[in-house]
Amino acid sequence: MKKVLCFGELLLRISPSPINDPHSDINPFTLYMGGAEANTATALAGWNVPVRYSTVLPDNFMSRHVIDYLDYKGIFTSSILFGGNRIGVYYLERGADLKGSMVYDRAHSSFSELKPGTIDWDKVLRDVSWFNFTAISPALTQDVADVCLEAARAASEKGITVSCDLNYRAKLWNYGKQPIDVMPQLVEHCDVVMGNIWAANSLLGTAIDADIHKSGTRAAYLAHAEKTAEEIIARFPKVKSVANTFRFDSDTNDLHYYTSLFTNGQSFHSPEFSCAGVVDRSGSGDCFMAGLIYGFYNQNPPQDIIDYATAAAFGKLQEQGDATGQDVLTVKKRKRGDSEGRSSSKLSE
Repeated sequence: MKKVLCFGELLLRISPSPINDPHSDINPFTLYMGGAEANTATALAGWNVPVRYSTVLPDNFMSRHVIDYLDYKGIFTSSILFGGNRIGVYYLERGADLKGSMVYDRAHSSFSELKPGTIDWDKVLRDVSWFNFTAISPALTQDVADVCLEAARAASEKGITVSCDLNYRAKLWNYGKQPIDVMPQLVEHCDVVMGNIWAANSLLGTAIDADIHKSGTRAAYLAHAEKTAEEIIARFPKVKSVANTFRFDSDTNDLHYYTSLFTNGQSFHSPEFSCAGVVDRSGSGDCFMAGLIYGFYNQNPPQDIIDYATAAAFGKLQEQGDATGQDVLTVKKRKRGDSEGRSSSKLSE
């Protein structure tokens, strides 16, 4: 079977150990493997989609432990390169409210020092039918942005489906370029784009209603998502499908989550999920991206695609760590809204 290729930086995440951890007095911090593209690859492998992961790691014992773990998860690792001196790290506070509580330590990481011409894309893209990257990588350096362009162009020329997650990380765009100067030429080679109406505005310059929050209704947000999707498809003719996610917090710490998918000239909307708190916010969007790829890869109907991706992303919010451990059956139970799937969520149209 043809593989999905996920390309991006692998990160190590350090967080305070859970309060209920009996060993927290000895081990006050917990280490997780992270990185958006690695998270997506982990989800796909768990859902029996053949997936390959490409990144750059230093040639040391820690990298080999990481590769062993990826192999254990069922991810093909032959496209991982060795180079540079360090794995990027980020520090994330634990808890339901994580706004403003993340610190990056990824300067001069092995991946961020990647140069154009280093990767043999003909070799890496062999037996690949889908190539996935995120807007996090081109935010690191101009060289990495150029490598992303190399990859997206090579995949597109080979007839490989190309997808991009419009993750916007303002703290990373500090090498003299604005996202609007970089991202449009990358999206020109994409078939599937995922993000939200605000990220699309920041990264691609799409129109945004600055007063959209005044209405605050689901109908208004979904209508705006359709307009954003139509604008992206009009500006980038290769793009066939655009997904938008909406995740809102209330003053009582409740969370509300729903999404939309625009494809073949039609919008499809997920149910709305809500919960009274989350275990870990990290990786939910990566899980949603994996859900989209899973659905398109298996040629599922659009409504099934968006429902599965949304259920998976919402489920990730109740898991520790960056990558999901949900299997297909668990996601489908939540998607259907049966008794097991409703144990930690409420669905409403």
